[in-house]
Amino acid sequence: MSSAIAPKPENLAQLVLFLRGEKVLLDSDLASLYGVETKALNQSMKRNRDRFPEDFVFRLSPAEAEAVLRCRSQNLILEGKSGHDNRSQSVTGSQRHRDPRQPPYAFTEQGVAMLSSVLRSPRPVQVNIAIMRTFVQLRRLMDTNRDLARKIETLEKKYDEQFAVVFDAIKQLIASDQAQKPRPKRRIGF
Repeated sequence: MSSAIAPKPENLAQLVLFLRGEKVLLDSDLASLYGVETKALNQSMKRNRDRFPEDFVFRLSPAEAEAVLRCRSQNLILEGKSGHDNRSQSVTGSQRHRDPRQPPYAFTEQGVAMLSSVLRSPRPVQVNIAIMRTFVQLRRLMDTNRDLARKIETLEKKYDEQFAVVFDAIKQLIASDQAQKPRPKRRIGF
């Protein structure tokens, strides 16, 4: 393959998809990154199928494949309008060699790591290092967002408790003020 994507986390993060509760990379994107044909990558995986259990790699359903393709084509149209069409060649180029009746394979983080042991050349090792760094960065980003949500929740509880104390104090002052007020004397007669 002549035009391989540079293995940098900023290039790789946009290729990571969230499918079936997993962060995955599609076989066509991995083939483009590794500089091989999608068919060759899948053949290597199939020859070593015992190294790729279902939690390492799975085939997309036709509906999932169509949704991914639709989403990607929408992104390509948007990128083309804004003048940034960096990914259009890599995505459409790697899709050109796919049998349209066969949905793509999705590789989880463990599946991507296993690919480096199956594909024997320096490029897959370099790409795998970049991919692993990308997955780590994505995990850190997700953890940071969770930490931020927890901190906001803690602050809300803290301030709610402080305001509850203030409101209780105000209620007590009002109650004690009403208790100390002299009651109006009842007039006798008309």
